[in-house]
Amino acid sequence: MNNNGLRTVFLMTLVMVLIIFVGRLVAGTTGMVIAFVVATGMNFFSYWKSDKMVLRMYDARPVDQQSHPKLYRMMEELVQKADLPMPALYVIPQQQPNAFATGRNPEHSAVAFTEGILRTLRIEELRGVAAHELAHIKNRDILTSTVVATVVSALSMLAQFAYFIPMGDRDRGANPLVALIVLITAPIAAMLLKAAISRTREYEADREGAEISGSPRQLASALQRIEKAAEQIPMNVSESAMRSTSHMFPVNPFSGERLMSLFSTHPATEDRVQRLMEMG
Repeated sequence: MNNNGLRTVFLMTLVMVLIIFVGRLVAGTTGMVIAFVVATGMNFFSYWKSDKMVLRMYDARPVDQQSHPKLYRMMEELVQKADLPMPALYVIPQQQPNAFATGRNPEHSAVAFTEGILRTLRIEELRGVAAHELAHIKNRDILTSTVVATVVSALSMLAQFAYFIPMGDRDRGANPLVALIVLITAPIAAMLLKAAISRTREYEADREGAEISGSPRQLASALQRIEKAAEQIPMNVSESAMRSTSHMFPVNPFSGERLMSLFSTHPATEDRVQRLMEMG
């Protein structure tokens, strides 16, 4: 099993232990049993269905060679260079230029592009972004990042879980102190988890994506244009999608939030551009 496979197993184990712990803390043995069932189901869903969940969050629509011939031909050329099977292609009805890859392995992968990126970027820049996403697929980052999206959603739900389930036995009401602790720590843990998983893999995907596309400078240009657009054009999605999926894009689509660097899901674009220009 490669490093990403081990990382995914660790994440699945972590979320199971965490949910069971909170269930035990909040509602005793009954809560622990309920939490175990919930965590087991969530891990099963994360592996088999989380990619569909993410695509549904963004109302992504499948496209083919007939509906988007230029995009399809470009991807066919890139997957041959990357020695990958052809992923399913989707278009997201959002005006902000961006994209992401998802799926549990290269044989069951998908790449989604926003309408904005198809309209805004030059074809050479779009090739760079597509190659970046294929690099994530080739490096098997996609299962990890998609599972993280599900885990972050689970962590964000723990506060509600703590608040509404009685503590100990049925005669005792919900424990507000436990609920408050979970309410504070769960979102912080979610942000730290996204940051830890996302940052290092972006550098590697930039490097390998530039090799696949053959043009580091065009990928660098695309990253700069996407970042600028992300500050001006909002991504109109639910708060749940905003919290759980920002790490999946090549540039944070919610960068206008200006989160502290500790919680940033992406390395600084300036650093990434500098590395790419040095490659060029």
